[in-house]
Amino acid sequence: MENILLILNIVFAFILVLLVLLQKSEGGALGIGVSQENFMFSRTAGNFMTKATAFVAALFIVCSLGLTIISRGDLAPTSSVLDIVEEENEDTPSIPENNN
Repeated sequence: MENILLILNIVFAFILVLLVLLQKSEGGALGIGVSQENFMFSRTAGNFMTKATAFVAALFIVCSLGLTIISRGDLAPTSSVLDIVEEENEDTPSIPENNN
């Protein structure tokens, strides 16, 4: 199941990149140089490419979350770094006391 989700995630990512690159540029990066004409058309509902991009992006996010949830069960419980340090301290020789 994990391999299927991984392959789907890669396919969705590839399709998402293609959809974003194929879209027509609206111009005015970060709102700079936007005229009134562009402002009026930005309120309209998105065309097919915009809706397809949103749909594929949602599928990509759901697939990524599913992949994370499934792969989380495969992780072995790990010990703390402090446990490793305490184990190493048990093997080290003790410091002799001062005989004054």
